This record gives sequence, C-alpha cells and structure tokens, in this order.
Amino acid sequence: MLPSREPPFSSSQCKICSYPMELLVQVWCPLEDSPMDRALYIWGCSRSACQRKDGSVRAWRALRYNVEYAAKLAKKLVKKEAQQKTTSPVKTIPTTNPFSMQAGFSPGHFGLGDHVFGQPAPLVAAPAIEDEPEDTSDVESVTSESSAQSLITAMASTTIDDSPWRAAPSFPPLYLSTTSEYLPPPPKTKISQSARIEDPADDDSKDGKDVSWAFEPYENSLEVDGIFDRFTKRVSNTGEQCLRYELKGIPLPFSSDKVFDRLFPVPHQDPLPVTKATFKVVPVVKRSYSTASIPPCPACKAARVFECQLMPNLINVLRASIKDEDAQNLTDEQRMKVVQEVLQKNATSDKRGMEWGTCMIFSCDKDCCLDEHGGDKECWREEFVLAQWDD
Repeated sequence: MLPSREPPFSSSQCKICSYPMELLVQVWCPLEDSPMDRALYIWGCSRSACQRKDGSVRAWRALRYNVEYAAKLAKKLVKKEAQQKTTSPVKTIPTTNPFSMQAGFSPGHFGLGDHVFGQPAPLVAAPAIEDEPEDTSDVESVTSESSAQSLITAMASTTIDDSPWRAAPSFPPLYLSTTSEYLPPPPKTKISQSARIEDPADDDSKDGKDVSWAFEPYENSLEVDGIFDRFTKRVSNTGEQCLRYELKGIPLPFSSDKVFDRLFPVPHQDPLPVTKATFKVVPVVKRSYSTASIPPCPACKAARVFECQLMPNLINVLRASIKDEDAQNLTDEQRMKVVQEVLQKNATSDKRGMEWGTCMIFSCDKDCCLDEHGGDKECWREEFVLAQWDD
C-alpha cells in the first residue's frame, strides 16, 4: 500500500455482502509537476448475489509526499523563473528625433555618412545576453527515474505480516503494459462503374407492395444498440486492452442505459407544434458529455473528473489466471469433484464471476490531500465509480 499508515481493511469490503473483495487493478499514476506519489486501487466483488448493484466495485486514491522529488521540482521551478527573467526583451524609447540633423547615422559600407554629416557620436551597444543552454537532461529524466524509484521503494517497504490484508482474497499478480490507443483511418469505399444502384421509391408501388420499410434505418429493424456497437468497434482495434486511462478525458460508454443518460444527457428541446398550420423543422438532437450528475469530492468539494475505466477483457484475463492457478493446486480427487458439481449443476449460491461491461472511475479534479488527522502529506480517499453491466 502506498500510504505509510496501513489503510483500513474495510476499504476492500463489498457494500452489499460486507465480504472482502479481490483487488482488480492497482494503477501507479503520479501527476505531472506534482510532488505526490499517487496510485489508484480498484476492488471488485465476484459473488453472484452482488452483481448489478452499486457498491460491488470500489476505487480508492492514495497520495504520499515525495520529499526528494519535491526538492527537484523546486529546483526546476527556480531555473524556469530565472530563464524567463533573462530572456524577456526590454523595450527602450528613443530620446532623439530620427529626422533631425543632430541624430546619429550609422555609417554605410563606404563611409558616405561620415563625409556628409560629420563623424557621429559613438554608439554604446548594450551588452549582449547570452542564453545559457538549459540543462534539461536532469529535468527530463527526473520524472521517470523518481517515479520508478518511488514505486520500487513503496513495493519493497510493503509487508503484510501480522496484517488483516494477509487473509484478503486475491488474484494472481499480473503486469499490464501501457501503450497509446491506435485508431485506424476510416476505410475508403470504392464503387465500381459497373455497379447499379436501385432506389425502391422509383417503383411507385406499382405491384401493390409496401416499400415504406426501405426508408427505415437497418439498425432500427434489428433494435441494435448504437452505443454498444460504437463501443465494440472502438475496442476491436485493441481487443486485449484491460484499462483505458485518460485523466480529464471522456469515457467510452458501454451501452445506452441509465449511466449513459446520466453522463450524456439529452439537451432541452422545445415541444413540437400540434396544429397542422404550423410547420417547424426540428434539428437533430446531439448529446454532450457532462459530469454535473457526478457528486463532488467530499473533502474539498471540488468537481470530480473522469480518470480511467475497466474494460471487459480484464475479466477474461483474471478468470484465466485464477483458473490456471487453481488447476495447478487441485488434486485429482478435487478435479473430479469440480467436474461432478458442474455436471450436476450444484454450483448455486457460491457461484463467482463479474458481469460488468465497464467501470468508470471519477476522481477529485484538484487531487486534494487532506487526511483525517489534518495533515497534507498523505491521504487515502474513496472515489466515485459508475458501472455499466453486461446484459
């Protein structure tokens, strides 16, 4: 755990069944130009009775002051302020009339100005300020080196001996690599010259057939969820992703449910006229992303912003890892018993598995660090989670 003081074990308890939950993801995510080490911890309950209920997925934000990195940031700020002072140009106002005969003229290449107007007074040039090359090698590497070193130190100093966390359920540890999202360009469809495009409206219903269905969108006839279709197409580019991280970005909704209506509310629209004499063209209503319905931070009252979301493939990855570990630890008799239970369908109340499509994490916009003891060096605070369930 990131805080020096061990967080309460109740942080991992499900709000539905009060049993401890498995840790799904631990994200090391320090903010740029911040002296705080920062991490997110996300727990999820896999009991079947707790699925599709608020409180079965919980997220916590941990902060700890990094003294060494804070000193480097202060040194970086002093260098930046000194460079801004030396590079800012100083504008001087001319004190002489440039068109008077007394004004000095700069001599030409052949000294013509000196012969006609006399030798001008020597000009005193301002001392040139040489820009010192910025030593960015230490500044650029300080973030990655300090962040990695802080992570190693935090992991090495963590012990769970004589701690209630030792008895907490857990998945086998897995390391997730990070990469930028790749979005391929839209394909260009080419229509051959020999292709023939037919319009059902040209038939004028001469055969007595109703062709009104041809004007309806194909998706409406199949009741396809456009939001879910957009989600699957976006994720199909990198189907192995387990976590999407974009601080202060826009989440990718899983389906058009109540959570989608909450984050992308329908804008206000004037009612349509009911009389035939009035004709009005109604523009297409477009939804926009809004976090107005997300509760603010309980500590500093600042608004919460989207930070990351869990993806469906994470369930597959965790399920496969725990199956592999269980298969290695089971004896032959235990394997036979598991097979019999599956065949007889005896696995009822103790059935485990997660059914969410995505879980969105919203954290404090100010990344406040105010603990219960009044200090500002470290904190452990729960953040807001919105889950969309897989139907």
